[in-house]
Amino acid sequence: MRVKQKNRISDIKWNLVGIFGKLLIDLLFSTMKIEREGFEKVKPIISSKKVIFAVWHSRMLLFAYLCKGLNGTAIVSKSKDGEIAARIIQRQGHEAIRGSTKKGGLQALSRLIRKVKGKNKVCLIVPDGPQGPRYKVQPGIIILAKKTGYPIVPISYSARKIKIFASWDRFILPLPFTKCRAVYGAPIYVPQDTDKNEGKKRLMLLENELNRITSDVDRYYGHNLMNS
Repeated sequence: MRVKQKNRISDIKWNLVGIFGKLLIDLLFSTMKIEREGFEKVKPIISSKKVIFAVWHSRMLLFAYLCKGLNGTAIVSKSKDGEIAARIIQRQGHEAIRGSTKKGGLQALSRLIRKVKGKNKVCLIVPDGPQGPRYKVQPGIIILAKKTGYPIVPISYSARKIKIFASWDRFILPLPFTKCRAVYGAPIYVPQDTDKNEGKKRLMLLENELNRITSDVDRYYGHNLMNS
C-alpha cells in the first residue's frame, strides 16, 4: 500500500514538473521577439514532417518551444535531468523515448526508427547529449537518417541577453524581453546505401554546419561562446 502511495505521489510530482516547466518556457519566450534565419529554405521539408532536427544540447530550449504541438519524438536520457526534460516535452505535445549513448542508447534508437519509419513524424535529436563531448556529433543521428530516409536540418539559436550556466554544455538561458534569433542550416541527406566512410563524412558535415550556424548566430549578438 505504501509503495502504491509513493508511486502516486511521485507521478503527481513529475506531472507538475511537466506542467509548470512548459508554462515557464511558454511565458519566457512569449516575452521575446524571435527572428528566423534560413527558415524559408527548409520550410517544405519541415512541412512534410519527415525531418530530423539536430540541435546542440546547450541550444535546445528555444526549439522545444518552437516545435511544440508538432507531435514529434525525441530521445531523452534516463537521468533525473532527463526525466524533467521528458515531462516537459510530453506536455509540449511530443513523445519521449528514454535512452542515451551510455544507457539504453541502441535500444532507444531502434525504437525511434521503428516508430517514425514510413510515417510523418518529426524527430528532435541532440547529437552531443546527454553528457558530451560538447559540439561533437555522435553517430546515432546518422544511422537514424539512413534508416528513415529523413533529411537532417541543423538548427541553433542565440539571444542578445543570456545567462550561461557552468555546466558541461555551457547551457544558455535567454533573459525575458530580449531579442532572440533562430537559425536553420543546410539540410543533410544520408542515402540508404551510405557506407561507413561516407557516413563519417556526413557526420562531419553535420557537425561543421551546426558549429557554423551556432558560431554565426552568437557573433550576431556579440558573443563568443563556443570558444569559452
